Amino acid sequence: MDVSPLDVVPAPVTRRQKVFIFVGLMLSLMLAALDSTIVTTALPTIVGEMKRLDRLSWVVTAYLLAQTIVTPIYGKLGDLYGRKVVLQSAIVIFLIGSALCGLSRSMMELIVFRFVQGLGGGGLMVTTQATVGDIVPPRERGKYQGLFGAVFGVASVVGPLVGGYLTNAWSWRWIFYINLPLGVFALFVLAVTLPARSVTVRHSIDYLGSIVFAVLLSSVILVTDLGGTDYDWTSPPILGLLGVIGVSLVLFIAVEKVAREPVLPLRLFLNRSFWVCSLLGMVVGFSLWGSVTYLPVYLQVVRGMTPTGSGMQLLPLMGGVLTMSITSGQIISRTGHYKSFPILGMAVMSSGLWLVSQMAPDAGSLESSLYFLWIGFGLGMVMQVLVIAIQNSVDYRDLGVATSGAILFRLMGGSIGTAALGTIFSAQLHHHLDAMLPAGESAALQITRISPKMLESLPPEVHSLFLQAFTHSFSTVFIVATCVAAGGFLLAWLIPVHTLRQSIAHVTRTHIGEEVGETFDMPAPEDSIASPPENSERGSDA
Repeated sequence: MDVSPLDVVPAPVTRRQKVFIFVGLMLSLMLAALDSTIVTTALPTIVGEMKRLDRLSWVVTAYLLAQTIVTPIYGKLGDLYGRKVVLQSAIVIFLIGSALCGLSRSMMELIVFRFVQGLGGGGLMVTTQATVGDIVPPRERGKYQGLFGAVFGVASVVGPLVGGYLTNAWSWRWIFYINLPLGVFALFVLAVTLPARSVTVRHSIDYLGSIVFAVLLSSVILVTDLGGTDYDWTSPPILGLLGVIGVSLVLFIAVEKVAREPVLPLRLFLNRSFWVCSLLGMVVGFSLWGSVTYLPVYLQVVRGMTPTGSGMQLLPLMGGVLTMSITSGQIISRTGHYKSFPILGMAVMSSGLWLVSQMAPDAGSLESSLYFLWIGFGLGMVMQVLVIAIQNSVDYRDLGVATSGAILFRLMGGSIGTAALGTIFSAQLHHHLDAMLPAGESAALQITRISPKMLESLPPEVHSLFLQAFTHSFSTVFIVATCVAAGGFLLAWLIPVHTLRQSIAHVTRTHIGEEVGETFDMPAPEDSIASPPENSERGSDA
């Protein structure tokens, strides 16, 4: 029978080649992961200089939104053109965005250039992880995805620290300039190590579907960010955006049904592993970026820490992610089972977020560190496992687009979560300040211009009231995050149980006495542990 070029499996690579390839991939992932967190400890300084506290969340949201929009596009481009050229192009776009961010002179410029940076960062996130599926069998994939989780964890640890140090020692602009030498080095390593695809395929990109998806997601983010604060929920702008959401959703489904190479194949949603893990990824993204965005702001404003100090305080959270990503990946590779990790991880994460929501302003560093560590443990048990589960449940031809779909939903959760929590925080802060301060003083405080330096100049009684208002607002933000994570805990129980396959791909064959459409794995090494050749939702469910 004819085999599509998309079903052609890349030639096996030696162990030595694999080591060099993964060095290049981890460097690329480090760039994208670093910029998800390096900006957080600099946010109070940035918004103080730019005079727009009310747009704080958009410095993070713009980056995540751009990543989310282009993630499915990169997944398909990688399937069609090969991972190498797509990954190199993404790095170049990312570096251009980084340079422009460092040159920003207004909050609007910074937000726009962060969006450009995210257009490249989305390619780094999805293409590096999809490449794992090209060269590593599913049964071994856990330990490699665990390494990627470790890279993300290391970047998450280094990010706040480096961001705080550069902000203190030089300028917040250097948190973007630092990407330039790292990116050039990553380009060089990938050019030398990553093999290019040798198969030529006919290309078909779902441009219409990509545009409609971008409109849909952007409208959702705008409604989440502007509704109830800048505009009433019943105002014409919000109602108009809600109408755009409805129309674009219907249009997206219609376009994907007829597209030759859909940006997000609707058939994937017939796979229970895919849609359950994707929704769970949204919850993880919501919790992760909500925590990483607002904890440094809380530590600097309420605790009076420096940017570097707040970065140090986040070490336990990132250390927890790092430790559990590696540990869970190793255990999964040894046992072939993964369902228990998302369930336990979401339970741990929910309880950690609740503890943080109840944290008093004068809580000690040890107490805070333990809470942050607990959240990190939960995140580390879930993040990479969801990608493994999805990659194990789809055909090889859908590997890239399914991986991008998994990351897409996680980024979507981060985008929506950061915007939603930003709206809640801003509304709560206004409410508490209006209730606590004498008439007129709340307006005089000019919330949009608040920075740690400005607060130091306030009269003691006003400063104390502001800290109370900020603490109450912060608590509400994390109570909401707790509820979302608790919903994720319930959702995790729906993940189907499948034993991890041992080979990279499988093909379909028809033979006398065999069921049409039966799938089987390509031969595994003799010393491998046998595993069932399941690749559909026919696997046993818990």
